Amino acid sequence: MKLGINGLGRIGKLTLWHHVSRKHFPEIVVNIGRQAGRSLEDIANYIEKDSTYGRLNVYLYGHRSGRVIENLNEAEGTMTIDGVPVRILRESRNPAEINWRKHDVRLVVDSTGRFTDPTKPASEPGGALRGHLEAGAERAILSAPFKIKDKEKTIPEDAVTTVMGINEDDFNPAKHKLVSAASCTTTCLAYMIKPLIDHFGADRILTASMVTVHAATGSQMVLDRLPAAGAKDLRKNRSIFNNIILTTTGAAKALALVIPEMRRIGFIAESVRIPTSTGSLIILTVNIHDESVENRVTREVINEIYAKAASGPMKDYLVYTEEQNVSADIIGYPRAAAIIEASETHTRTATIRVDISKACGEAPEEALKALACPLVEVPVTQVVIYGWYDNELGSYTNMLGDLTVYIAGKMS
Repeated sequence: MKLGINGLGRIGKLTLWHHVSRKHFPEIVVNIGRQAGRSLEDIANYIEKDSTYGRLNVYLYGHRSGRVIENLNEAEGTMTIDGVPVRILRESRNPAEINWRKHDVRLVVDSTGRFTDPTKPASEPGGALRGHLEAGAERAILSAPFKIKDKEKTIPEDAVTTVMGINEDDFNPAKHKLVSAASCTTTCLAYMIKPLIDHFGADRILTASMVTVHAATGSQMVLDRLPAAGAKDLRKNRSIFNNIILTTTGAAKALALVIPEMRRIGFIAESVRIPTSTGSLIILTVNIHDESVENRVTREVINEIYAKAASGPMKDYLVYTEEQNVSADIIGYPRAAAIIEASETHTRTATIRVDISKACGEAPEEALKALACPLVEVPVTQVVIYGWYDNELGSYTNMLGDLTVYIAGKMS
């Protein structure tokens, strides 16, 4: 089975690196939909070098290796990357007009970030994710969360959101044509919250909130720029070089698609962008209904939950460490959805006084007066957990690669 990649931005390029290294697919067809540089050699140069991760050959074989891109054919748009045939398409940006059928591509990863609405038809002006199916692909994987513009519509029956190692079994090859791999933040968050739900149950988790301290992305400005007409968030046009920028994240909404129990938990998600190229951090705060003040949830209990998960059912993607890390330490860390910084786990237990007479609403006054103790003290432990993730190659792209291979296996 050949693999198609639509888009050669950050995730598209690193997806190509992943699959060239993995060699699961015998050939890769990459659509960039336009001319780039002066020749195919310029495109090869872009693929070969990366400001964050270095050179492709060093990524593959270490600092003593030589160039791994060869056999460039400008007329055909082909090259060989470490022995894997790669074809570059430079004609169409609209998914419906990319001739996947001609190139025998059945599975496509769309990494453009443009076609995120699964309800849009293939004929949508400007293109839609479903266009890949019209063009001959049997499945399209979106390297971003689904975003439905029409709020009256819901996710179609042939679309599903999955995080590898959490709910990939939700993918039904007889039913699903469009698959969202969620986001880097949702992926990390899923691996931070799932062990807690598995241990305590969703009913004991009263509320949760997270802030992701996130590296810059391509959507941000290098220098300050005048906002477009009608722009609501003026911070998006400010220089990421010089600022800490408050922004939003759809992680909370996407997480409920991956872990349905989250719908029963009050949850808030926020994001802060910082001037680094990759390497991000989630600070997760959870309020847990405790059994008693004496038998409370401690940092040792929380760390043991993650240590067991990281050595057991989540060992492929969850990392537990008692080291002291900085963001550079986790860049390129392979397949680490979340790296739990155990030394920074904190807990504090307190009691919340609940007035039952107010909580009971319209209960008969006689019944309320009969209560021996109208005030009840509920023990609650607040837990703060830190989780690192490489939002580009190490975490998200490698896990996207695993999901792609998984879906390919279900198709064959």
